[in-house]
Formats: sequence, structure tokens, C-alpha cells
Amino acid sequence: MSAYLVVDTKINNPEVYEEYKKLAKPIAEKYGGVYRVRGGAMDVRQTELWTPTRIVIIEFPDVKSAQAFVDSEEYAPVKPMRLNNAECTLFIVDGG
Repeated sequence: MSAYLVVDTKINNPEVYEEYKKLAKPIAEKYGGVYRVRGGAMDVRQTELWTPTRIVIIEFPDVKSAQAFVDSEEYAPVKPMRLNNAECTLFIVDGG
């Protein structure tokens, strides 16, 4: 069953973040990830719990594949580029 990695990102350093995107995408794809949303226009209708900034949604074959990507050795050196140049909320949700 599909799972989705969802990231809301406020980019603080666009130059470095562009490089991060180039490096992260092929790693996500190696784990079966397919980008479904990548920072498109939003029509936000309700914000009691959270006000989204920039949404990325990557579909994976299952939760384990999404977790494997986030925890992978390949992603480990790339991840700090996101952590140091953006503020994020990241979660994995089962498509159940």
C-alpha cells in the first residue's frame, strides 16, 4: 500500500536548497519515490492547526520504503543541506 512523505518547507537559503533538490530527487527515486507535489500553488482553506508554506509530497510503494529513504546512507550527507537551509515539518503517512 502506498505511503506518502510530506514536507512543508520554509526555504531560508534558495541557492543551497536548489542544489539539495537536485541531489535528493534521485535518491528518493532509488527507493521508489515519485514526486506528486513539489511546491505548487496552494489554495489554503483552513489553518487552525498549521499554516503551510511550501508542500512537497513524494509517493512511495509503502511506509518502509519511505522510511528507508529518509534513513538511508545515501541521503545522510544530503539531509543537512535541508536542515541547515530551511525550516521543515516532515512526516510519513500510510496511504491506507
